[in-house]
Amino acid sequence: MKQRTRKFFGVILVLIWMIFYALLAMTIAVAKLPEASRLFELVYYALAGLLWTIPVAIIIKWMAKPDEEAADAEG
Repeated sequence: MKQRTRKFFGVILVLIWMIFYALLAMTIAVAKLPEASRLFELVYYALAGLLWTIPVAIIIKWMAKPDEEAADAEG
């Protein structure tokens, strides 16, 4: 798969992931945080604010792979 195609699908994957993750994080927050302490809320929002980056980093790494033809020509 060419890098240009991977980038196209990668952007779509990132957008889908962000929508899904935001809805999931909000659902968990609404269900669990009303009776939680302020410290737990702070920890939850800090983790929820950072955890989305792990799958996105994996997708970006996949998107940035060079094309097979370019890798073969360099090797």
